[in-house]
Amino acid sequence: MRKFAAFFSICLLLFAFSCSQSPPVTEPVGGGGELNPGLKTNREALTRWQNLRFGMFVHWGPVSQMGTEIGWSRGKEIPISKYDSLYLTFNPEFFDAGEWIRIAKETGMKYFIITAKHHDGFCLWPTKYNDYNISNTPFHRDVLKELETACKDQGVLFGTYYSILDWKHPDYTTRHNDPRPVEGSDMSVYKKYLFNQVQELIRDYHTNILWFDGEWEASWTHEMGMELYKYCRDLNNQLLINNRVDKGFKSMKGMADSLSKYAGDFGTPEQRIGAFNQEVPWESCITVGTQWAWKPNDKLKSSKEIIHTLIKTVGGDGNLLLNVGPMPDGWIEPRQVELLHEVGDWMKINGEAVYGTSGGPYLPTGKLASTRKGHYIYLHVMDLTLKKVILPLPQGYKAVRVSVLGDKEISYDNRQRALLIRLPEMPVDQPAYVLKIRLNKPAWPIEPAAVNMTN
Repeated sequence: MRKFAAFFSICLLLFAFSCSQSPPVTEPVGGGGELNPGLKTNREALTRWQNLRFGMFVHWGPVSQMGTEIGWSRGKEIPISKYDSLYLTFNPEFFDAGEWIRIAKETGMKYFIITAKHHDGFCLWPTKYNDYNISNTPFHRDVLKELETACKDQGVLFGTYYSILDWKHPDYTTRHNDPRPVEGSDMSVYKKYLFNQVQELIRDYHTNILWFDGEWEASWTHEMGMELYKYCRDLNNQLLINNRVDKGFKSMKGMADSLSKYAGDFGTPEQRIGAFNQEVPWESCITVGTQWAWKPNDKLKSSKEIIHTLIKTVGGDGNLLLNVGPMPDGWIEPRQVELLHEVGDWMKINGEAVYGTSGGPYLPTGKLASTRKGHYIYLHVMDLTLKKVILPLPQGYKAVRVSVLGDKEISYDNRQRALLIRLPEMPVDQPAYVLKIRLNKPAWPIEPAAVNMTN
């Protein structure tokens, strides 16, 4: 009996120790919306996705032949009849799913989202529910299946973007730059079509993430969004579904509202970095250039801009979904590949400070951001002119080691409820560096705070 008591005591101690390493488990804020109060975000799926932190977004289709924006240029820069016929000449002979995923992986990206169907209605898979799809192009091959397989083979989480609206479908009841009358259109028929296609993505392509878009038009209702969310989760309870499945996107722009009213698992600030928020899961989607689809001679962001964007995003406790637009022949543009390679080189050294971390405790600025994991705080320094920082710490906390990731230890000074670090001189062409700070206690209980820094 005494042996059992001793064993039980050891188990309790181990459990207490393990709990001290990680934040306490809290109830997810997302789920099926007000009509499905018991259907909450799958915690396991959410945690897995948040730990990945960095993903590749791809917008691609027949419109890449024109170099204009996907969906939005239909009826604007490109006449509708011409836009809708582009699939007849779409033959990306150099498309290599394994190469795309290899590029993503070497960039440090851990998940991948592809536009299975955008607002123009074209489908990158041979869907049973329309003829406007990849099987009826000169290319014929199932792009979606090849990408799913490549992701599985290379250990990258596979997800799909799907536009709720469809400006080409005759039964979708909103038109955009399109003179066709809506009389005779039937949203109930279109909704059945949509649900059938989503079922294909879940059952036949094993998507792990459903990244919906196009929910803002009046044709789609709050009730439809909650119904679609529940339908998807009933097919696969491990799915993650973004907040654009429902009408909550606008209310989430400030990242202050709960997801309790609207369906969805995470917020999606677009073309901007979300605000620091550890209550609502979020992901910023941002393009590498100026538009989502490929554009010849597009102005690209620098690798430094992308790295700083990633740092500020994870420092705010969000994920970054970085978009590239492949060319019409199937290649990812060499300029973009070179850029991603530079980001990957930085991630090889500093990925430890990104993956599996949570944001904070120090609020991100244009100069600094921070992440944390276990007993460690990772201080991401973007302003290389900074000479020292003073980090506030709670009573009883102190540093026991400070080093530059991939480099040497540096000196520090534990003070009363603060840590003074004299920052090292770094090469001026470096986009950022990371300090790894080992504390005497787990970092997660430290409340968010600003940092005192001087040049």
